[in-house]
Order: sequence, then C-alpha cells, then structure tokens
Amino acid sequence: MDTKIINYYNKKVKEYGPVSKGVDWNGKESQYLRFDILSNIFEEKSDFSLLDYGCGYGEFLNYLDKNHYKNISYTGFDLSNEMITRAKLKFPNNYFTNKILHNLTYDYTILSGTLHIKLENSESKWKKHIIKTLNHLNQISKKGFAFNLLTSYSNKEYMKDYLYYASPEEIFKYCKLNFSKNVLLDHSYNLYEFTVFVKK
Repeated sequence: MDTKIINYYNKKVKEYGPVSKGVDWNGKESQYLRFDILSNIFEEKSDFSLLDYGCGYGEFLNYLDKNHYKNISYTGFDLSNEMITRAKLKFPNNYFTNKILHNLTYDYTILSGTLHIKLENSESKWKKHIIKTLNHLNQISKKGFAFNLLTSYSNKEYMKDYLYYASPEEIFKYCKLNFSKNVLLDHSYNLYEFTVFVKK
C-alpha cells in the first residue's frame, strides 16, 4: 500500500478522531448503511470468525453489538497505525493489528471503503492493487467475503481525480470466474458505489 494513502488516513483520524469523518466518510448514516449491506454476507448471527479488513477505528464492532450479533471472533486489520491505536483505545477487549495475516483464515471478511482512494496512483496500478487485494480476501475467507467500490456509473460532475471508480461488470465477472459460482452484485442503494458478495 502506498505510504501516502496510509498518511492520508493517519491525518484524517488525527484531525477528526474516531468518528465517521475520521475514516473519510460523510457521516454516520452512510457509514452504517454500508455496514447494513455488508452484513448480508453473514449466514448466521453468532459464533463465527470475522476479519474487518481496513477496520479504521473499529466502528463495525458497535454495529455488531447494536444488531445483536453474539460470540463473534473479531479481528480488525488496518495499515494505519493511528487507526489501530484509536481502535484499541475504543475497543480494548478486541484484537486489532496492522500486520498482513497471510497464514490465518476467517469465516468471513468484510472490506468497506478501503479501495476507494487511489490518490496519485494510476488507474491501471490501482486496478492491479484491487485485484491483488480481492485474491487475498478469497484466500483467507472460508465462508465468504464482501467489499464495496465506488462505481463507474457515478455522475461525472461529482467524480474526483484522487478516487477510483470501478466497473461493476468487470469486478463481478472477475469474482465469478475466479472465486465462486455464488456471487451477488448489489448496486441498488443510494450511494455512488456497489457491493459484491462472494459466497463459498
């Protein structure tokens, strides 16, 4: 991951603290809408292991608690040291790390917003990074994984140069051909993005 992107998130959480703006979301409402959608990957309400990939300050733990998920073996991963520090302070009874965990597997993995911001990286370089990340998620997820990306169908006047807008069709096809026959694309909610669910 580009150190400039890590520094981008370090700066955000230092400026705003452990709130939605601290992970570069517009507000809590859209943050929790994404959580609602991503949680559709879960086939049960209890007793599973979960990797929150790009966990930020760990807000998904609050979501799980408020929605009565029980006995979740949670791991939060983020490359931003500042995010991990805030997460550990906010949720001291949970495990957070900034180390890539190649040798561990989880029932489910979720990724929210981690692949939106490319900064100065080229379109082609960022696309390769996305594919590499998705392959990693596939390798470490036993039951399935879910992730969101900004959509190439965004209104042109609102699109920003430092963000990456993916083709929903291309991402769906890649997941279908390489990961599982059970792939769902959700482009039906009122944000300029889409979510993909890969079920094993």
